Order: sequence, then C-alpha cells, then structure tokens
Amino acid sequence: MATIVFTGGGTAGHVNPAIALFSDLQKKGWDIRYIGSYNGIERKLITDLNIPYYPISTGKLRRYFDFKNFTDPFRVTRGILQARKILKRIRPKLIFSKGGFVPVPVVIAAKQLKIPIILHESDLTPGLANKIALRYADKIFTTFPETAQYLKKYNAVYTGTPIRQEILNGDQDSGLKLCGFTKDKPIIMVMGGSSGSKAINDCVREILPELLTQFQLIHLCGKGHLDNSLENTKGYAQFEYINEAMPHVFAIADMLVARAGANTLFEVLQLKLPNLLIPLSKKVSRGDQIENAQSFKDQGFSLVLQEEDMNPNTLLMNIYDLNEHKNDYINKMNQAPVSNSNLNIIDAINQYK
Repeated sequence: MATIVFTGGGTAGHVNPAIALFSDLQKKGWDIRYIGSYNGIERKLITDLNIPYYPISTGKLRRYFDFKNFTDPFRVTRGILQARKILKRIRPKLIFSKGGFVPVPVVIAAKQLKIPIILHESDLTPGLANKIALRYADKIFTTFPETAQYLKKYNAVYTGTPIRQEILNGDQDSGLKLCGFTKDKPIIMVMGGSSGSKAINDCVREILPELLTQFQLIHLCGKGHLDNSLENTKGYAQFEYINEAMPHVFAIADMLVARAGANTLFEVLQLKLPNLLIPLSKKVSRGDQIENAQSFKDQGFSLVLQEEDMNPNTLLMNIYDLNEHKNDYINKMNQAPVSNSNLNIIDAINQYK
C-alpha cells in the first residue's frame, strides 16, 4: 500500500479540502498520514478521523513586526528536523500540502529527501507560505483558473478545490430538528469562519429582532462567541461550530452570509446557495478573501459587502437585496461549468503510486 502524507493547518480551510479526498484515496489503496502542528485546529479534525497524526514544531510567517519573528525561524528549523525524521520512517510516495504556515518545514524536509511534493492553492493568489513552498514543489494545483495562468512557470494545473461530497446529501428533517426550526419562514445561515467574526456577530445580533420578523437564523459564531442571553430566542439557533451535521444545516438554508474563504465559495457554488460575502479586511489579512469575493461577484454568483462598509443598516439592506434577487444568483450558478475537482486531483495523485 502506497503512503501519502498530507500537511496543512492554521485554519479549518487548510484541512477540510484534504479531508474531502481521504475516503476516495483510501478506496484507491492509499495509506494516509498527516503532519501538522501541536495545537492547531488540524490536530482534532484529523485525529477524530483516526488518521495517524504527527505533530511538529512550526513558526508563523508574518508580514508585520512581531518579536516572534526572531524566534519562529528556530521553530521552523526544528520542525524541518522533526519532519525529516518522520518522513524517513514512514517513507511516503507523495506529500500533499494544503497551505498555511504549518507545511513549510514538511515541504523543505521532503525536498531534501527527494519525495515528490504537490501543493494546492485555495485562493486566487498564493499566500506567503505557498510562495515559499512553490520553489520546492513538483506541481501546484489551483482552485481558480486565473491562478494557474499566473503560476505557469511553477507547473501549475487548474483542478478546482476538493469538496466534501456529503454536503450535497444533507437531510432537511435532521437540520430542522437540530435548530428547532419549522418550514414557515426562510432560513439564513451566518458563518464568520472557523474561529468566528466579532464584527459580523455584533452586527447580526443588533439587527436580529428585525431579521426574525421575516427569517429564521442559523448563526455559526465561533468558539467562545455564544451569547447566552439569546439562548431561547425563537427562530434563532447559535452554534460555535458544526462539523458532522453541516450537510443537514446546508440542506435547510435558503441564503448564506459568510466570509469569502475559497472552500466556502466552492461549496456554495455546488449547493447553488444564494450568498452575501463579507471578506476579511486588508487590515487583518493580505486581501485574499477580497480577491476571491470579487471573482464570484464578477461571475454573478455572489453579492459582496466589504467589511469597512458593514454596519447594522448596510448588512440588513444587503440581506433584503439578496432575498429579493436570490433567483438571479441561483440561475447564474446553474450556468457555471461543472467540474469534478475531487476526481481531477485523485487522478493526478494516483500517477505517483
């Protein structure tokens, strides 16, 4: 049985696309292992699936001043040594890196050991970690066709992004039961990313009384962001995070308000779910979500509200606008070319067996 090592972490967005490939790869005879950080979200997500997990030391790559910039290079060096030891022991046929700062030591170690490396870039343009990792990779798979054109010299291939196929098979009755909802009002789902968004949470809760006159609301607010004073509010269901039951929740949602991470966007496209995107501001990111959102807006798939322009009033008006024109967005998404990204990537991986 051939072994493949996945690596990636920092956010759920760097892990879930990898998880989407696991079942089909195992059916093809691959033995899957995972290298991640000691305390990142990836550790729980992977160990919950009973996939062998190997933690290593990692250091975050920053574009801004921080005293950790002086110590993190030592953590990365230690991580390279740890990754070399692990890779020598398990002798994988291939490394598949999903991005974030976690894989950098793994990719460098794999290159030193002459193990083939595939990167997958979720966003329209690569982040700092993948820019570093690119020089070591044999191939890079891209989510957006524009990215493949931009990275031609790095042997880039447009594949799309892996999608959890189970999200398409949710059960409405299970979703309604989980949230305590009925079918008498449309349902809006709000997601602020795997760690939540205080700005979105605060705005949503300020306009909640008005929203609940017309809609029911599922609010994925992030760890530590539950509001206990709203616990028994009729038509409002709040959760820190949903994992296994996510397909059932998607099955009952009529509209989505969310950040603009690439995984969310392409799940939305598969589901044909009308959506309002609120991308992370450049004040706290490199602007990748702004680029992603603009691409979907230009294709007619999404309505976009920049975080700097968001306040309770603009959020409410945009939700009303989305509801009024939701069929237009559905029609546009129905016209999008259909591509089996999972199959594209698995076929490419199987060439390394």
